[in-house]
Formats: sequence, structure tokens, C-alpha cells
Amino acid sequence: MTKSIDYFFSIGSPWSFIGLEAFAALARRHEAAITPYMATVVEENGGIFSRNRPQARRAYGTRDLKRWSRVRGRELLLDGRPPLADPTPASRMAIATYLDGKDWFALTEILQEAFWVRAEDIGRSEVREAVATRAGFDGSALLARESAADVVEKWASDREHTLKSGVFGFPTFGYDGEIYWGQDNLPFLEQHLQGERP
Repeated sequence: MTKSIDYFFSIGSPWSFIGLEAFAALARRHEAAITPYMATVVEENGGIFSRNRPQARRAYGTRDLKRWSRVRGRELLLDGRPPLADPTPASRMAIATYLDGKDWFALTEILQEAFWVRAEDIGRSEVREAVATRAGFDGSALLARESAADVVEKWASDREHTLKSGVFGFPTFGYDGEIYWGQDNLPFLEQHLQGERP
């Protein structure tokens, strides 16, 4: 039986981005299917947006993110970032790709790389259309799909499933009734996939 992992993430989460390649490699090793659920921080479950955290915690979070980005080989542009729009609308572009049977994983990585490595303002529709087009997708068609009923419905149902699953931050991986929060929890997910439930 094919193993299946629920992948809860946010386009705007740098932690989702830096752990993406490692997660993809893990899924390949275990021949596991990935079901994506896109949302924003679930405050009802205790999630806290970075902007709402105390300065000491934000400062530590940035240092930790820099450490992990080096470990993962992802050099993010964190210092001196220009003001950027909310990247959340890019989630609907990734959802459209998933619903249309295209490579949503590749588009997700491309959009996150544009935002976190090059500080491209993917919150602006013309920017994410251009990013998708450069990567070989039909950016214009995907942009038009963002407001389609099935895309909007999945965006809403993804959040509801995220809430009911007890998820509060990203990335979170769900497997066999357990959730693992954070890309640093991938070793525990792998142990579980190998049959050892941590």
C-alpha cells in the first residue's frame, strides 16, 4: 500500500521553503504520496504570526533561520528585504496547479524561491504570473484560475482541514495519525515511515 503524507504549509513560510527539498527527498525514498494543504498560521490552534511575537523571539527566529538555511543550502535574503505584499495569494496559484494535475510541487518551490531568495513581490499578480511563466508554466492561465470556484473552495477546505488536524505552524507533516511540526522534525517523520513510531 502506498504511504501518504499530508503536507501542511504556507507559501509565505521560510521554514516551509528551506525544508522543501529535504522533504521531497524523504518522500521519494519511501515512495510516499504527498497531499498538499495550504493555509496561513492557525491562530485558533496557538499559531503566532512572526510580526506578533516579542522582539527577542523574532530576533532569535531570524538567527535560527539563517543557521538552518545554511544547513539546507538555501541562502535566504533576510536582511534588507524591501517592503513586499502578502504572498498568500500565490497559494491559490499553487492550488490551481495541483487541481489541474500539473507539478504543484515545482511551482511551489519556484514561487518560494522568488520570494525568499530574490525578494520578488509574488503578492503582486503580475510578478507571480511572470515567475510562473519563466519557469515554463502558463502563468496567464494560472493567474486566471486563482479565483475559480474549485480553487477558492480548496483554499477554504484546506484551512478547515488544517485547523481540525491540530496544525498551528508550518511546515507540518501528517502521517498515520501523527503530526510533525517543523522541517527539523523530518527525522521523526522518517522513523515513522520506517515503521518506528516516535
